[in-house]
Amino acid sequence: MTEIAFLLNGETVRVEATPTRTLLDFLREDHHLKGTKEGCNEGDCGACTVVVSDGSGTRALNSCILFLPQLHGKSVRTVEGFSGPDGQMHPVQEAMVSHHGSQCGFCTPGFIASMVAAHQQGRTDHDNVLAGNLCRCTGYAPIIRAAESLEGVQAPDWFDGDLHGTEVTAIDIAPTTLDALAHWYADNPDATLVAGATDVGLWVTKQLRDLPKLAFLNQCAELREVDLSGDLIRVGAGVNMTTLRELMEVYHPSYAEMIRRYASEQVRNAATIGGNIANGSPIGDNPPVLIALDATLHLRHRDVSRDLPIEEFFIDYGKQDRAAGELVTGVSLPKSAPALRGYKLSKRFDQDISAVCGAFNVTIEDGTVTAARIAFGGMAGIPKRASAVEAALIGQPWTEATITAALPAFAKDFTPLTDMRASADYRLETAQNMLLRYFHDLAGHTVNVLEVRP
Repeated sequence: MTEIAFLLNGETVRVEATPTRTLLDFLREDHHLKGTKEGCNEGDCGACTVVVSDGSGTRALNSCILFLPQLHGKSVRTVEGFSGPDGQMHPVQEAMVSHHGSQCGFCTPGFIASMVAAHQQGRTDHDNVLAGNLCRCTGYAPIIRAAESLEGVQAPDWFDGDLHGTEVTAIDIAPTTLDALAHWYADNPDATLVAGATDVGLWVTKQLRDLPKLAFLNQCAELREVDLSGDLIRVGAGVNMTTLRELMEVYHPSYAEMIRRYASEQVRNAATIGGNIANGSPIGDNPPVLIALDATLHLRHRDVSRDLPIEEFFIDYGKQDRAAGELVTGVSLPKSAPALRGYKLSKRFDQDISAVCGAFNVTIEDGTVTAARIAFGGMAGIPKRASAVEAALIGQPWTEATITAALPAFAKDFTPLTDMRASADYRLETAQNMLLRYFHDLAGHTVNVLEVRP
């Protein structure tokens, strides 16, 4: 048990918590705040959304996969805490009433929480904001109209104090320095490291796993650092996907657009780049792009740091080049790669796991391909380069005929599986189509599904 302290709807709460107890269970069972709902209990439906604030700002998070130690020193607002000091409704609540944005009401508190966080930030990209909130009876049109009606409406000052959180002392399961973390993990190599908990959270809520030894990384500021000096961008392993997207919008817009489809707003606000890499998933969306960029991964074991090309980190399904007690500390990637493109294929456009994720970075000089880095997720047991396809392109003229001639090489690089997301044949064909799409993309043709018109 660990004592956790945070603000809950403006009041300080202290609780002796089991480290893997979720905020959702704490709200509903201990404080009887039943407005926050349990739907999927895995971070997909958004019914459990709450607003969390600290010195870095205000954001929406899924409380069903948020462990209490992640909230230490922060502020949490549930739907019961959005009204003003005199009981007046928040502008978001008023807008939902006036635009008839609720029917059965089960999903409504989560929608309002997402909209409150976005309103505090001055956001107007409502489709992105609400992509992680599901509704099955009201329909999205009146909800979007409610959000649109708030554009230009000043956010109330009721939550200003939340940005300061509450004063706390350090907790032993959340190291505050990289040195302390590296030494602790080297001494406890069987422990589970928790960053955003968007993956580990499901181990608890869905697999009912017991995780007796944990370290929470959210108090280690060094892991959230970004270094832009020189020609490289060094991103700390604790940088969340929302921050990464904002960074990539400046340097690699195609990567940023792909990150927009990485899960949902709530998940991106929690999930970290280091966690996505370290879990070694063959369908993780970041590794293919990072491989195409020839990114370098940074690792540390106690006082010894090492670097390796990120493509060498993935050895086999479920196996990475990471020793027991060694942690991922960050990744470095070039600032400039104008020909980089990343494409994500999934059954749903928003909030879905990729069936195929492709990344392309081809160098063309005087009309001839001089270098190529092409990588895919979802096509093998690991994120993997398309070496045969690259070889078929290098030294050839950059023409559609060259692209067409290179397509059979995909079968040399990949023998994809058939599963619930796609068949092997479909995966192979769509990977080939991505190369064709890349050719037309570089030629300036419209290839975005949101822009193509019949």
